[in-house]
Amino acid sequence: MTVVAVLGGPGAPGATSSALALLLSWPLRPGRRVLLVECDPDGGAVLAGALEGRVEAVYGLRNLAVADRRGLLAETLWEQLLDVSPQGTGERLLLPGLTDPAQAPGLAYTWEPLVEALHALEPQGYDVLLDLGRSGANGPMAVLPRRADVVAATVRTTLRGLSAARPRIAALREDLDAHGTGSDGLGLLLVAEGPYPESEVSRQFRLPVLGALTHAPRTARVLSDGGDTTDRRFIRSELMRTARTTADRIQDLAAARRRRLGGPQPAQGGPQPVQAQPVQQQPVQHALPPQQVQAPQPVPPFVAGPVSGPAYPQQQQQPQQPYQQQPPSYPQQPYQQQQFQPQGTGQFTGEWPIRVEAPQISYAAPYIAPPAVPQPPVPAPFPGQPGQPGQPGQGGPEGEEVRRAR
Repeated sequence: MTVVAVLGGPGAPGATSSALALLLSWPLRPGRRVLLVECDPDGGAVLAGALEGRVEAVYGLRNLAVADRRGLLAETLWEQLLDVSPQGTGERLLLPGLTDPAQAPGLAYTWEPLVEALHALEPQGYDVLLDLGRSGANGPMAVLPRRADVVAATVRTTLRGLSAARPRIAALREDLDAHGTGSDGLGLLLVAEGPYPESEVSRQFRLPVLGALTHAPRTARVLSDGGDTTDRRFIRSELMRTARTTADRIQDLAAARRRRLGGPQPAQGGPQPVQAQPVQQQPVQHALPPQQVQAPQPVPPFVAGPVSGPAYPQQQQQPQQPYQQQPPSYPQQPYQQQQFQPQGTGQFTGEWPIRVEAPQISYAAPYIAPPAVPQPPVPAPFPGQPGQPGQPGQGGPEGEEVRRAR
């Protein structure tokens, strides 16, 4: 599995549009899928942009914070996915982001369990794209680029874009070297808008160029504001061709890093070379401190999710029964009692229990007429006989003033 973190910056360099272009152009072998997670703490933009508001904002990242506190993060993850495949095949999925930046602090303790759950998708053949926005590499979210196989920094090839990206990329490089698996997985994702060539930008930043997306505002507007992604003109556009080339380069870089590291990522993917086993143990313990190991404990319920196939390499080689017989090395009693039971027989029947198309979602409440507001009663007349002058509320000068007041 390849985990790619797409990072933005000041001046709207186009990180979300680039991530969507990678999602739609990602090469998939039979049986593999790709998932885009909107992790931008400033709020997601796909629901109101590419999906044009056709899906209500009831799904997304914000629901995972409560699920994580209940120990149901892995199961709830499947309930929040949307199928954005042009043919509706369930191969290209989306986890919508936040609808309000005020929701970001509530996910401070969810990022680490979330990245563990995403890494656990390796046996199911998933590649994961993380849209970090311009602030997603700092604070509690720094664990996302540190655990990613490749970090792609989106930069526009203009003087303003390159100047704004230089200090941010330098700080990210230091953080990956100090707390991650190294900065050799960091690269540039250029949006070729300015006059500076790839070779010059790569030499100045001392980073490889993972791809150079064509600056095509009309085509990019389909990704940012919505449009027909099945149109041949969009599929064969120069922007999507360069996105496919970028996806190939990213996968090559991720494979090279795996061969170099030989530990953390392949250990979860289940490679079987004997030489890699002694190298796997130390990096895993270094990359996963004890506080992190307890976070992904909803592992057994995650296997019972609606997607076919086991979610962990141990269950690929052994039946599920050893899970109950094997003495657990960590407390998992509450998770065995709250295992997720999917609808039906519990196996994949060919129908995805995710929200596939917006017209199929019937969460819109019917129109309810407002209740009739009762009118106040007519005020009672003042006491006294009408027509008697000199009495308030009746005939005479004073009565005329009261009537006018009323």
